[in-house]
Amino acid sequence: MRFRPCIDLLNGRVVQIVGGSLTDSRDQQPIVNFETAQSSADYAHLYQRDQLVGGHIIALGPGNQEAALAALAAFPGGMQMGGGITPENAQAYLDAGASHVIVTSYVFRDGQIDLERLQRLVQVVGKQRLVLDLSCRQRDGAYWVVTDRWQRFTELKISADTLNWLAAHCAEFLVHAVDVEGKQLGIEETVVSMLGAWSPIPATYAGGVKSLADLDLIRTVGQGRIDATIGSALDIFGGKLPYQAVLAWQQDDKQNGQQA
Repeated sequence: MRFRPCIDLLNGRVVQIVGGSLTDSRDQQPIVNFETAQSSADYAHLYQRDQLVGGHIIALGPGNQEAALAALAAFPGGMQMGGGITPENAQAYLDAGASHVIVTSYVFRDGQIDLERLQRLVQVVGKQRLVLDLSCRQRDGAYWVVTDRWQRFTELKISADTLNWLAAHCAEFLVHAVDVEGKQLGIEETVVSMLGAWSPIPATYAGGVKSLADLDLIRTVGQGRIDATIGSALDIFGGKLPYQAVLAWQQDDKQNGQQA
């Protein structure tokens, strides 16, 4: 299990938001937990220093190109890039230093996976450099993938069959539990459990982590197979959970895994 860092960008600045509050409406602003004048490159340099490979940069809407490229250049090959990815711009981000591109909305149409679009992306970037964002929300006792700034429910349910099918087209999954994203209220154990039991490829969970105990819980419920992202709870994003404590937790976890 690894800690995967993040850099979320809104209007060119590093932020942390309540995930479910992001919309396309100019009249409704997202709930921002944290915003800083510190550059995206500063955070990328931090992650590079601490050898935290495999985190992600997410552009939350337009106006983030310069900041995204700066972060990729600061940690070449170390971070994945998501937000508005299409076949037309994916290769440019890879050339700029992204290890992978992360895709959600582009591969959906009318609430369903558009296989033609998915295959086109695979042709452009290669399966080995594509991450599918299967961020989800609960409805009617199941978890459904949501798109369009996490506001639109698709007809794709998180299940063993879904994960096995999509794993043939990508290298990893990134899954935000949207209902708890940015709220620091604890994790969605059910989502972690499903990923741990069903995902045939590497998967990263994000949403609600507030303490080291939550990392312990992800490790247990996810059978040690699921990586975790922490955002708003970290002190580097204005929270109370020390970034250095998370690094120490990961080092202990790594050493215990090697001894097992």
